[in-house]
Amino acid sequence: MADITAALVKELREMTGVGMMECKKALVDTEANLEKAVDLLRTRGLAAVAKKAGRETNEGLVSAIVSEDGKTAALVEVNCETDFVSRNDVFGDYVKKITAAALEKDYADVEAFKAATVDGVSIEDILTEAIQTIGENIQVSRVIRRSVENGAISNYIHGGGRLGVLVQFKFANEATASADEFKTLAKDVAMQVAAANPGAVTRDGFTDEIIAHEMEIYKAKAAASGKPEAIQEKIAEGNLKKFYEENTLVEQAFVKDPEKNIQAVVDAVSKAVSDKIEIIAFDRFGLGQG
Repeated sequence: MADITAALVKELREMTGVGMMECKKALVDTEANLEKAVDLLRTRGLAAVAKKAGRETNEGLVSAIVSEDGKTAALVEVNCETDFVSRNDVFGDYVKKITAAALEKDYADVEAFKAATVDGVSIEDILTEAIQTIGENIQVSRVIRRSVENGAISNYIHGGGRLGVLVQFKFANEATASADEFKTLAKDVAMQVAAANPGAVTRDGFTDEIIAHEMEIYKAKAAASGKPEAIQEKIAEGNLKKFYEENTLVEQAFVKDPEKNIQAVVDAVSKAVSDKIEIIAFDRFGLGQG
């Protein structure tokens, strides 16, 4: 049997756009003859994937999954060419399969994820199969996996997959995760992130560069007002305070009750369940914004 090297498989992959496993099979069947392997893939209808793989993917779905214990979650964006396909159950099933695979372990980036094998099949080959079945270019554009030790993760999908959110919470008592008050809070905070698009959980989440840039703008606007310098400084500081209130998650007005901010809602639930609950991080994927 001819030696099928990784480099040879990669070369065939680059020539045809077909998944690595199918390329390896073709090389085995043609005894490592590249030209014959290309022809074989064409006869199998697989090489046509290469043409589709170059087409733009502006539609698709954002999908999330949380493990049974609530401590691990994944958020994935899978793109296709048309809105019609994005609403197709067949495409949705492929997206679910890909999202479930993302929960298995951490990946450095999308390419590492696509090369990963789950239950004997690589993500790249799942994509190849999806392209063949559906007839559109289908690609994974973003994937993240999050986990917590002491706490839980909530998720929220909005607009039928146009927007997806993960929120990580920290608390001490395992029983908190199953408390109805916490479940409601977890969902509400995830919906808050979707609706209000905060920039960070707390003020510390903003870099010095971002704050300096904001202050430059506020000071310039205040200077243009012609007011005394001391007043200008107060105006700029007031604008920065407003920036924090609008863009810091825990300081944002709660969308379901604007009289409270998110921190007040978290504190109330913490008291109700006799545990200190903290929001430690969030992720937000808007379709096509990767």
